[in-house]
Amino acid sequence: MAASEHLQEQIRQLPHRPGIYKYFGDEDTIIYVGKAVDIRKRVSSYFTKQDHNKKTQQLVKNIRRIEFTIVDSESDAFLLENNLIKQHQPKYNILLKDGKTYPYLLLTNERFPRLIPTRNKRPGDGHYYGPYANVTGMNLLLELIRALYPLRTCTYNLSPQNVEAGKFKVCLEYHLGNCKGPCEGLQDEETYSQYIQQIRQILNGDLRLPKQYFREKMMQAAQEQQYELAHQLKQKLDKLDEFQAKSTIVNANLTNIDVFSIASNEKSAFINYLKVMNGSIILTQSVEVQKKLDEPDDEILAPMIMQMREEFESHSKEILTNVPVLALPLPGVSITQPQIGDKRKLLELSIKNVLYLRKEKESMNDRSKDLNEVRIMETMKKDLRLTELPKHIECFDNSNFQGDNPVAAMVCFRNAKPSKKDYRHFHIKTVVGPNDFDSMYEIVTRRYRRLLDEGASLPQLIIVDGGKGQLGMGVKALKDLNLWGQIPIIGIAKRLEEIYVPNDPLPLYIDKKSETLRLIQRMRDEAHRFGITFHRSRRDAATLKTELTDVKGLGPVTADKLLTKFKSVKKIKELTEAELIAEVGKAKTRILLDYFSQQDTPA
Repeated sequence: MAASEHLQEQIRQLPHRPGIYKYFGDEDTIIYVGKAVDIRKRVSSYFTKQDHNKKTQQLVKNIRRIEFTIVDSESDAFLLENNLIKQHQPKYNILLKDGKTYPYLLLTNERFPRLIPTRNKRPGDGHYYGPYANVTGMNLLLELIRALYPLRTCTYNLSPQNVEAGKFKVCLEYHLGNCKGPCEGLQDEETYSQYIQQIRQILNGDLRLPKQYFREKMMQAAQEQQYELAHQLKQKLDKLDEFQAKSTIVNANLTNIDVFSIASNEKSAFINYLKVMNGSIILTQSVEVQKKLDEPDDEILAPMIMQMREEFESHSKEILTNVPVLALPLPGVSITQPQIGDKRKLLELSIKNVLYLRKEKESMNDRSKDLNEVRIMETMKKDLRLTELPKHIECFDNSNFQGDNPVAAMVCFRNAKPSKKDYRHFHIKTVVGPNDFDSMYEIVTRRYRRLLDEGASLPQLIIVDGGKGQLGMGVKALKDLNLWGQIPIIGIAKRLEEIYVPNDPLPLYIDKKSETLRLIQRMRDEAHRFGITFHRSRRDAATLKTELTDVKGLGPVTADKLLTKFKSVKKIKELTEAELIAEVGKAKTRILLDYFSQQDTPA
């Protein structure tokens, strides 16, 4: 797609350096941000390549001006591009933010810390764990910790002075055994600190220290013949084992790894993220990203890795992916595509998740489309008082040009969608002159006589483009074929978009905004387009052939040969004498040149 002179001048000023470029559209808004190793080369490709998809073509049409920023490296370009996309959310860039706020678990920095869920991070309140993509999973973890450790839930300021002064009284949680009463000094701070240390281990995905603690306490209680206490500690140890069993254990030697996989279709890309710590998958998240310019997988995955690591606060030094990605601005972080071993199995687990998500989304879209189509057909059945669902509809339209080259068209919709393999063109054979009524009779008769002869299925509805006259001829055709009463038929009049049914002088009222009328109009317009295209091709071919076949001494075979190869008389006129001789020989070349010179001579 050629650039305007204004844009061409801007492109000439672009440097052959790494950086980012910004496309501005109407109202001087940023519509796309991109990065490049060579800015001028990359931007020029938008206007010189011929194989862009429709979305990219639309982007190029909307570019009004270009800005650029030079950076030192491709890594810097990536960071700047990422930040600008987040800031401006350009129309043609993939969205990097979904606006979702994930929950955290906050371990407060108070004396006798509390563990509370929150969605708001405020510096200084304590240490935040998470975020958690799955709220249910976070709540299960919180329930586990509260079942293992008697943490306080009150918001009192338990300073030594306040506790010693007796400002607080124990609450119901103390009497239920869920809290040991630090508000009245009934629990020592050292034991509580041991609990907090173990809780930190659990929140970091490491259960070894808590399990060791409860096992030692259980053995000690048993030796001291405190069997009830030993049983309680055994129950806590069982809870940890149960929780660990529910976690996906991959390999104890695999620690602090991020796993990303991507799978896509024409409209969307699907990304799965697994966060591995201390041999267990502690987080899994799958997302869908809407494509804007048919971006390749690596271009989508790279910014999503940055975003998801940021959102889930990952500091892993190793990333596994199923597609190669460009070097990301992550110092000290390795990015690999493992082919064997436990890391490959981990990656395959992520791929399995992302493929499942894609399949589910596509199935949901298919089900949604099917339900939408059924709803439209049910509405049409009700509005047109049909006896069965119109799964197969055919619509007819005539097309002529002052009586020349009369043709007609039929389009077919199945399940409320075009079935283009069933479209048909008709040459009008029995009608002389522009007679829409008789032409409609001819094409309806020919169409359904053929279906009857072939034993093919008949439609549940016929639509003719026209009012009562065309509808009447369609009815007559069905009667002559003994199909009257078997196939409902209606007509749509152009002037007021009125729907006519047989044997009723008044049009059928249908809401102008109804899906029924919209589908009928769509079929009528499609039949008209299909017919006009056919009519023009016949008219143009006839015009061209007439002009050349009128040349005395030039036969129809030669005319067809030249028109087939060069497509128009204009292009044939532009051929040199030598080129014409190579095509048709010296004698016919002389005839053509004489004819063309006569045409160019002023009268």
